[in-house]
Amino acid sequence: MSFEITPPLFHDFIRLNGKWYPDKPAIIDEGGTLNWGELDRRSSQVANGLLSLGIGKGDGVAILMSNGVEYVEVMYGILKAGAIIVPLNLAVNEEGLVRMIEDSGAKAIFYTPDQFGRFKEQEFPSGRPAEFVLGEASGTADEFRTWRDSQSDRQPAVKIGEDDPCNIIYSSGTTGLPKGIKHAYRRRIQSMYELSLAHRYHFAAISICPIGLYSNIAWASLFCALIVGGTCVVRSRFDVDDWLDCVERYGVTHTFMVPIQFQRVLDAPGFRSERVASLEAVISGGAPLFEDLKRRVGEQFKCAVIELYGLTEGFMTTLQPEEAEGRTASVGKPVRGNDYILVDDDGRVLPWGGTGEICVRSVHWMVEYHNRPEATEEIKYVDPDGVLWLRTGDIGRTDEAGYLYITDRKKDMIVSGGQNIYPVDIEAVMVGHPAVSEVAVIGVPDAKWGETPIGIIVPEPGSRPDLLAEILEWTNTRVGKRQRIARVEIRSDMPRNPNGKILKRVLRDEYE
Repeated sequence: MSFEITPPLFHDFIRLNGKWYPDKPAIIDEGGTLNWGELDRRSSQVANGLLSLGIGKGDGVAILMSNGVEYVEVMYGILKAGAIIVPLNLAVNEEGLVRMIEDSGAKAIFYTPDQFGRFKEQEFPSGRPAEFVLGEASGTADEFRTWRDSQSDRQPAVKIGEDDPCNIIYSSGTTGLPKGIKHAYRRRIQSMYELSLAHRYHFAAISICPIGLYSNIAWASLFCALIVGGTCVVRSRFDVDDWLDCVERYGVTHTFMVPIQFQRVLDAPGFRSERVASLEAVISGGAPLFEDLKRRVGEQFKCAVIELYGLTEGFMTTLQPEEAEGRTASVGKPVRGNDYILVDDDGRVLPWGGTGEICVRSVHWMVEYHNRPEATEEIKYVDPDGVLWLRTGDIGRTDEAGYLYITDRKKDMIVSGGQNIYPVDIEAVMVGHPAVSEVAVIGVPDAKWGETPIGIIVPEPGSRPDLLAEILEWTNTRVGKRQRIARVEIRSDMPRNPNGKILKRVLRDEYE
């Protein structure tokens, strides 16, 4: 008889942390602290409750909840049952949410009261799944805590395979049905192994998650803490003063945020470097971290500042502080187990120094786009050696050492007079104007050139309203002739997805 080793999956980490460190804080929210022993028991109760309803391996379970310890209990309970987590974006309208629930085949939904109120009268074409609401039960839903506490807290006897599906995360989208990105248990935890190493997590780490737990960025903060047996502070919303208070109060060591959140922290009247002195490493992702903001974060936070480029579909690069000198604008090189190439419009692989579409390989690739075989096939690229890669739709360039620079989204590229214009190059110039807080450059139809770029800005507070002509001239004297923008538009804020990325398609629809 030989020894057989099954690599630990998420549910194993919950069980083992609960066994060996039962009194160590696992999750902290506005209501209190949940230690690892309590999280282990409660997640087992959720799992056993689902299994008693016949919901287990291969079954989707949707979560439509605001952040809190119960969200985490439900997530880990679904994992222990071997089922599929379907985290839903709270910003999507009811019609869109129903379509995602139907597409995922979810057999149960967990709500917080604010979200259940949206669905009391909502119709589900395939019939209402089992429903649980945190707080007073009404209508079709059972009260979550009462239901949970009536279940056994024994470890569920479910054999979960490495290749069993783990989650379906729907890509952001305001029109049509977003693509459901499906991961397997092993690949998903592998991504957290690599990120926890890149983000320098350790046993004493305390992370803070100010982003909704339906987001892949939020999962990084949560699961990296899980792997090392650390603690995650989850907040129901991002509030700068609350964030600063939490960092001070709990001695937060790690955070993963989008650039606009870093900017708002630095611009807050109550910000002082001493208030974030406990931070050891921070990651920025989801959108470009422009050089000036990256420099400010490094100077004021006084810790390791790591920029990440990644895809929910499965791929990550990081630029570590030790290699950032002279390449601040780069997003670095692939993390362990990842690789990339650049491909031109004719499908040829480009040497270092070229510009082309980024195609990637990763140990934590998704399995597929759920129920979308055509979309899954569309993102495949096979190189001349027969190796399969995943098309990202992003345009990048490399330096001679292989460091990656994101040029733009392929679909965001502007073709003006037959020339390719990359909006991010113009944005990097415009954001340098002292009156510009945020900027997005898009292409709009033009009778002469086909498309022409325009700049859309959110001004710094207190800026003069007559600055548009000045910013237009300032920009156009600093960019190439082909990159000159036709006009500048002003607005109070930008449309964003849950990860903070500006939704340029929404801007194009508005300004075209």
